[in-house]
Amino acid sequence: MRRILIVEDEEIIRSALRKLLQHAGYEVSDAGSVTDAEQRFDLQQFDLIISDLRLPGPPGTELITRAPKTPVLIMTSYASLRSAVDSMKLGAVEYIAKPFDHDEMLAAVETILSQSAARAGASPDAGVTETERQQSDPSRVMFGHCAAMQHVFTLIRKVAPTETTVLVQGESGTGKELAAQALHKLSPRASRPLISVNCAAIPESLIESELFGHEKGAFTGAVSARTGLIEAADGGSLFLDEIGELPAEAQARLLRVLQEGEIRKVGSTQSRKVSVRMIAATHRNLKAMTRTGEFREDLYYRLNVMQIRIPPLRERQDDILRLAAKFLDRQAERMGKPGLRLSPEAMRTMERHRWPGNVRELENAIERATILCDDDTITPSLLDLDSNGGDVSIPEALVEGDPAPAAPQEPETSNDLSLEDYFQHFVLENQDRMSETELAQKLGISRKSLWERRQRLGIPRKKTSSSHGSVAGD
Repeated sequence: MRRILIVEDEEIIRSALRKLLQHAGYEVSDAGSVTDAEQRFDLQQFDLIISDLRLPGPPGTELITRAPKTPVLIMTSYASLRSAVDSMKLGAVEYIAKPFDHDEMLAAVETILSQSAARAGASPDAGVTETERQQSDPSRVMFGHCAAMQHVFTLIRKVAPTETTVLVQGESGTGKELAAQALHKLSPRASRPLISVNCAAIPESLIESELFGHEKGAFTGAVSARTGLIEAADGGSLFLDEIGELPAEAQARLLRVLQEGEIRKVGSTQSRKVSVRMIAATHRNLKAMTRTGEFREDLYYRLNVMQIRIPPLRERQDDILRLAAKFLDRQAERMGKPGLRLSPEAMRTMERHRWPGNVRELENAIERATILCDDDTITPSLLDLDSNGGDVSIPEALVEGDPAPAAPQEPETSNDLSLEDYFQHFVLENQDRMSETELAQKLGISRKSLWERRQRLGIPRKKTSSSHGSVAGD
């Protein structure tokens, strides 16, 4: 049985993570700090150490040097790209942002342990080799029994062992990042890091510094040199989510990485060779964006060597109830409500629903229904899938990933605002006193979704300065 040590000073998180790993079949010990761990355990006896970055006393990264033969997974509640890069540079095998998804944590643990066994050349457990082969299969990372998802799995198995650049296309919530994880796990680079970057989540002014790094003094605030995420992924894979949001200058720099295999830090005159397998993802039509000049055509053809389309949930009828059952089992166990089931009416409602938010929307609906359920049966009213948003303070359809409507909405029969009117009024009335992050939190969506809706509705984003003389922001 694999042994895992958790080093975390928050008892609630430590206890939850211990139970999660024990339920998955691991032998788990825990400690509240690096010093506590060293005093109580021989760090070399563990197969994996999972540690928080910020701890009382020495930081979690100290365990990398104090247990040089044991892989260390770093958790950070700051979800900071810079903290992640620094951890990887110090030798962490992986990082994960808190609060983490349980499946994401288990997948990371399984990957690290299988990679450690592969590097060792042999496993003392005779069954590990077959287990590792099974865990590397895309069907273990992603869920799908329908023909469309089986086709996706086939494509992943074929392209993963190559060095080919892959473009993953699909709506928000379909699982594009899971596809990237499967591609990396099945590649020869699986023992090296997979660095994931959401291009829409990084401010435009920082995107080049984050991706390519910068030299000391390259710009105001650059008090020291910093390694970029592309360099941190050297030898491994780089997943660029929402690549359609990259600004023009960053697109040109990325093209050079793909063509020449080299990067140049911001403020530097020297280039450096890197070996990175590129996986990009988008929910937008990049081909159409090349015609409008929003996306470089040469970069598009460099990225679109191999394309994998993740089907939306509405095209996966055979998977809807299977996924619902999977999520229901998980949520029922987490919340101590064994025996929960979906009523026949709830099942029919789910099969009829269009799922604009895809798998993420389905998972959220099941979680909400599990919380609200007072007996052992989930009814359609608990799923709340037919709500038009008029009876809640934040419209239901403003959840992350809801696509633009294909046609104008029917006129409202009541005096309530339409969803788009609600969004427009809320943003215009509050953007002078709220940051983009605060606006997104109030609306219950991500900053990326906020930006997308601004673009679609033509709502200008308040800037600190403007060539048209607009009022400066706070």
